[in-house]
Parts: sequence; C-alpha cells; structure tokens
Amino acid sequence: MDQMVPRAAAAFLMSVPGPALADYDPSQYPAYETCALCHGLFGVSHTAKFPNLGGQKPAYIEAQLNAFLSGYRTNDGGQMATIVTELMPEDIPLVVEWFSTQDPPEPYPADQATGLGEATFAELGCIGCHTNAVGEMPEVPFLTAQHAGYLAKQMKDFRDQRRDVAAFPGMHTELLAVSDDILDEIAIYLSAQPRP
Repeated sequence: MDQMVPRAAAAFLMSVPGPALADYDPSQYPAYETCALCHGLFGVSHTAKFPNLGGQKPAYIEAQLNAFLSGYRTNDGGQMATIVTELMPEDIPLVVEWFSTQDPPEPYPADQATGLGEATFAELGCIGCHTNAVGEMPEVPFLTAQHAGYLAKQMKDFRDQRRDVAAFPGMHTELLAVSDDILDEIAIYLSAQPRP
C-alpha cells in the first residue's frame, strides 16, 4: 500500500506539461500572491495557523513585515522569515495596500462563547489599545474576526515571553496571570466580533 503513494505522485508529476512548470516566472505575478498562499488571496486564511489580514490596519501589516525582515519578530518554523525575504522593498507597499483594503473577514460563530471572554477582555483593559475605531493606534492590530486559535496562541506567546514586546514596554503584562482556559475564552469572544 505504501508503494502506491509514491507511484501515484510520480504519475501525476509526469502528467504535468514541462513547459508549464519551466515557464513559471514569479516576477510576472503581484507580490501579494506570495502572501496569499498562506493568508488567502483576499486576506482570509483557511487555517488558524495563519492570521486573517483582510481589512487589517495598514501600518500594522507594514510594521510586522519589517519586523520579520529585520529578525525582530520570528514565528514557529520560520516560515515568515523565509517568505519575506522574497519581497523587494518596493513590494511592501503593494502587499500592505492589497490586504488592508480587502473586505474584512466575517466574524466566526460564537457558539462556544460563555461571556467570560468578553468580561475578562474588558477587565484587563485590552480595549484601551485594541479598539475597533478606525484611525486609532495604527500599529496596534484589530483582533476581531480573527481565528480564535491564532489569537489564543499569540496571547500565550506574549504571556510566556515567546513573543517579544520590547517595542511597547509593559505591554501585555496583564496576561501574565491569565490561564490558558481564560485566554481561549477571550479568543473565542474576539473571533466572533465584526472587524470594521
């Protein structure tokens, strides 16, 4: 049975016309299509591993691209650090404009929400920075209509100091005493809220 998978794969590859692969030229495609492989062409990804970028604040997208380029920010497996090196400096404004001007993703169903996430988000004062008001704190992201799994992981990474927050001294220290279960509740709450 194991032998069938390699044979099937080989047969498929043999059926792909050579010139179609040989003629591929990434310079003929907009730079944002590289990002779209993970984040979706219109900024809505199909997995919680990759954040939704549609309708995100442009200054935030640009800041994160530059953080990955400089090595200030890393991620699991180093995918972003590798991918951003494929972008030319002149590509970054194009990528930023494309994703920031797409329609925001739809909120996710709030079936699992208990009310604890909303209450804790308010209690911790997160809304002070992570407001949904357009134009406020341009380098602080919208968290709404984001994958709950992505949000929960990022909060845990901030809490456990796997993600650096030196650019904003004192930022996210309120997460230090928050349990995984409550962070999951906050993530579920935020994912179900509309993004402006």
